Amino acid sequence: MKTKIFKGAAIAAALFVASTVSAQKNNSTESLRTELEKLLNSKEASSKAELNSRLRTLAASKNEHEMILAANYYYRLNNIKTSDSIVAEQTKKFPVGIRARSIELQKITSLKSAAEMEKAFNLALKKFPPQKFATGSIDDGIEYDYVIAQIAQVYATEKNPEKATKMINQLYADFWKGNAYSGLTQAFYKAGDLARATKYARLAMENAESYTNDKKGNSNAARFAASGYPGLTSTYANMLFEQKNYSEALIYTEKAYKSVQGLNPGLNFRYATILSNLNRNEEAYAAMEQVVKAGKANPAMGDLFKSLYIKVKGSEAGFSEYAGALRKSYLEDLNKRLAKEKVNEKAPGFSLTDINGKLVSLEELKGKVVILDFWATWCGPCKASFPAMQMAVNKYKNDPNVKFLFIHTWERGGDATKEAKDYVTDNKYSFDVLMDLKDPQTKANKVVSSYKVSGIPAKFVIDGAGNIRYKLTGFDGSNEAAVDEISAMIESISGTTAVN
Repeated sequence: MKTKIFKGAAIAAALFVASTVSAQKNNSTESLRTELEKLLNSKEASSKAELNSRLRTLAASKNEHEMILAANYYYRLNNIKTSDSIVAEQTKKFPVGIRARSIELQKITSLKSAAEMEKAFNLALKKFPPQKFATGSIDDGIEYDYVIAQIAQVYATEKNPEKATKMINQLYADFWKGNAYSGLTQAFYKAGDLARATKYARLAMENAESYTNDKKGNSNAARFAASGYPGLTSTYANMLFEQKNYSEALIYTEKAYKSVQGLNPGLNFRYATILSNLNRNEEAYAAMEQVVKAGKANPAMGDLFKSLYIKVKGSEAGFSEYAGALRKSYLEDLNKRLAKEKVNEKAPGFSLTDINGKLVSLEELKGKVVILDFWATWCGPCKASFPAMQMAVNKYKNDPNVKFLFIHTWERGGDATKEAKDYVTDNKYSFDVLMDLKDPQTKANKVVSSYKVSGIPAKFVIDGAGNIRYKLTGFDGSNEAAVDEISAMIESISGTTAVN
């Protein structure tokens, strides 16, 4: 089975966003959007009626950009059914338009081989020539670039580097090349082609660098490209490190280290490892101490920190006491922060079926601390957080007063229940998974909507009285820190510690 680096649903979402951006760049459409935004945010009763009237007119428009606006605003009003019907009508009314192009390009991602994908893409280029959709913007061609990048990556995984290179050279939008080259880097790396992985890691880094410090303007697209520079520089340094080119790896790791905002544990770890290999132990120790103080050191990082402590201090004496003091200080700071973030809101009730057909309600869990985790099989950050969540589940598995519920939501076609069950089973997660499926009439996922979630992963910690006490969104990549945070939240509202 071939590996697809970009999932079809992710591409579909990106294409939809891109088409929306394109619509907003049309001057008349932008003016309409401004007017609709005012009506949407107005508290006047008459504004709601005016908004609905304007949306009905736009939905019946002969201008596809206007239909896109109508669909987007109906979606924001939680009228998913109407939004979906406009999108369906849009495809019929404009068979070679924006939406039709998105569907055509999305289909390419489900084909079985890179050769099939390339053939289908060339046909799509003839049917939907890029120049027809050009606006003169920095992101022109991005809709095609998502597919070009995927085809190149699949060629790389099939160990056809010549074809992969030919495809990636067809990219349209310069600002997105860093992202595309980065994906190809990973594909070549997984295929065991370290030389080409290193080449494209450098190209990705250089593209991002060309957008830093407003060298190519400060548009959203330019800022997006520039924002990838620290991570892409770190990736290139990692490639050099694997080839034991420590001196050059240090040059680029140092660039990433100095340009990143905030703490990046993985970057600190690699920086410290390189410094250690060059016998610059005091600098390495200082880099790892930052990670340990922040409570974000995984076991490997902890081991490196200890070995550096011994090298710098001359022995292991005092290490346990010092590490314990750092841990205590970190937990005290964590609890102080959480005390400021605590809320007290009534948790919306729900009854949902789990992946085995059993009905589960929030009401029946009264008296327990309940942790809700909204996720989806297509959500990368959600899945990245699962090893940490499994650690948390394991920690409290013997506590009858703590319950974790993983609520799958925002499904994107197919059999969501089967996909969710297969995913947790294949990865051996012992999760209780509930299905927040779309309502057949409204097309809305009711539970996630009732919790006013705007992005996933989203977690809610609910006390025994049925009140939300903590809210979390996203995942920063540190399993140990995530478990500490969840544990501190649970224990702050239950007054107990885990039963192991």
